Amino acid sequence: MFAKVLIANRGEAAVRVIRACRELGIRTVAVFSEADRTCLHVRLADEAICIGPAPTGRSYLNVPNIIQAALMTGAEAIHPGTGFLSESSAFAEICAGYGITFVGPTPETIAQLGDKARARSVMRDAGLPVMPGGDAPVRTLDEAKDFAQSLGYPVMLKAVGGGGGKGIRRLTSVQDLIASFPVAQAEASSAFGNPEIYLEKCIEDARHIEVQILGDMHGSVIHLGERDCSLQRRAQKVLEEAPATCIPDSIRAKLCEAAVAGARAVGYVNAGTWEFLVDRNHDFYFMEANARLQVEHPVTEAITGVDMVKTQLAIASGAHLPWTQDEIRLQGHAIEVRVTADDPRRNFAPDAGLVGRFDMPGGPGVRVDTHVVAGYEVPPFYDSLLAKLITYGSTREEARVRLLRALAEFRIEGLATTVGFHERLVSDPSFITQDLTTTFVERWLPGVEW
Repeated sequence: MFAKVLIANRGEAAVRVIRACRELGIRTVAVFSEADRTCLHVRLADEAICIGPAPTGRSYLNVPNIIQAALMTGAEAIHPGTGFLSESSAFAEICAGYGITFVGPTPETIAQLGDKARARSVMRDAGLPVMPGGDAPVRTLDEAKDFAQSLGYPVMLKAVGGGGGKGIRRLTSVQDLIASFPVAQAEASSAFGNPEIYLEKCIEDARHIEVQILGDMHGSVIHLGERDCSLQRRAQKVLEEAPATCIPDSIRAKLCEAAVAGARAVGYVNAGTWEFLVDRNHDFYFMEANARLQVEHPVTEAITGVDMVKTQLAIASGAHLPWTQDEIRLQGHAIEVRVTADDPRRNFAPDAGLVGRFDMPGGPGVRVDTHVVAGYEVPPFYDSLLAKLITYGSTREEARVRLLRALAEFRIEGLATTVGFHERLVSDPSFITQDLTTTFVERWLPGVEW
């Protein structure tokens, strides 16, 4: 196992990794921007290095400064957390060049899966059902118009280098395509450094189900069950739960088998997620694979008892997976909501500022992952995530009721948050009966009274 690990991330993701390292007896190095000097991850780490000013390009995406921080402090490994450089094959390759272990998949695997169009082709060859669409980018508007017409509207316009729900547009007509095509190319170039986009058929009334994968350097690959991530706003997940009790056991088994087959096809190592859309007939289609730790990993930890971050570190150090597939048991139900500094009353406009009162919920079956404390100045430069609230119960209903109780206990003063949004969402009859799809939140929101 490593003696010292640098965490190339911020906020709750960095705090999560630091805590796992401390339990393993690993010393930690935090990196931070000038705007994050008072962030909790800086205080919890054994060492902390400022890597630049607030803009992410000059700090958390500043590869030379991050590598220099690792070399200066003697860090043997870098854990990239859940965002920023976590899916950068170039960064993983640079780490290897300096003799630093990247806690994640190989650079080759990251590159293969990071190209969403290429990943579709690889998964199809591995026998997975793939969303109808293109395995190559559409480079001109005329090419896009012809292909969209062959697929039939509605279609999804996606960035080849996309991830995290970004770079996705739903188009219902050729007029939508004409208006969106140049804008989507520009956005893809700005967000991912790659202007290429591709088209997929849009499956209406679908569920978004993902399977958690673990693979080691010795050829072992297992799954830790699935998560239902259907509740989204603008393609961004707002609530996740595990297991996906909305689908039959037979479909669950097929999804998990498909994900393992896909991971084996690319020689996957470390933690990763295979994402699928499941339609009303329970037919499912591969969408993409995320070669990193997901924000929603705590719900899988709750139902399996597996510490995902400790396992990542063990795999990266060369250890064998300590379990066979038959030894993984799923028990109970877990739900996670993302509490963000966004104002639902103002179309979820982001907020920032000084946190006054900050009371976290507790009690049986309640977990809060956060980097926020009273007196913390929430900066306006980064993702608006303040905390992840996770509840666990023996049944979905127990987890839901426990979540409502925990939300009622949550007090965050000084800025707008989504606590009230989540209270209304999990109280809705459609949530209780699981009559949910990826478009539910967008259809439900206009009728909500604040």
